[in-house]
Amino acid sequence: MSVALMWEARAVDGRGAELLDWARAQALEGKHSSPEPVRQEFFRAPQDRVLVITWWDAGYDAELPELPEPGAELIARAVHRWRFEAL
Repeated sequence: MSVALMWEARAVDGRGAELLDWARAQALEGKHSSPEPVRQEFFRAPQDRVLVITWWDAGYDAELPELPEPGAELIARAVHRWRFEAL
């Protein structure tokens, strides 16, 4: 079974690039953990938003590592998280 974890955050105005760099650095640290994602992609959107999607070879309810919440000085609101399973 395949599961996708989606992590989306909105940076404080003008700090979108910094939030993207932060998310990428977190992902690099996670590459040494077990299990490892099958695939990971980074996206950005207007309003300084960053989206990270990781794909896992795991069941929907599996305990999987997720990106943490960035520091409050970097984000404009709480992180949104979603979990989807492939059909």
